Amino acid sequence: MQVRIARSAETDLLEGFVFYERQQAGIGDYFLDSLFADIDALALYAGIHPRFGDRLHRMLAKRFPFAIYYELRNDIATVVAVLDCRQNPASITERLSRS
Repeated sequence: MQVRIARSAETDLLEGFVFYERQQAGIGDYFLDSLFADIDALALYAGIHPRFGDRLHRMLAKRFPFAIYYELRNDIATVVAVLDCRQNPASITERLSRS
């Protein structure tokens, strides 16, 4: 299975990196390493995660309070968003409706 990351998800990852790097130097790199490891796992496990709406699946990150939202089509998992689970659920739903 191929895994792709949409620009919107890249932006989410960069924002998460900046947030954690401001907390303490080096944590941003750990955040990216952890999230990319989770995303890489989609090559094996895409499709087993619960659905969020009609077209997306949601995988929870292992080490950070983030969810990885991806779409599965023609043996390609496309990550469309990587969102902080601590935000208002309505804003998550709104953001995903635009993806």
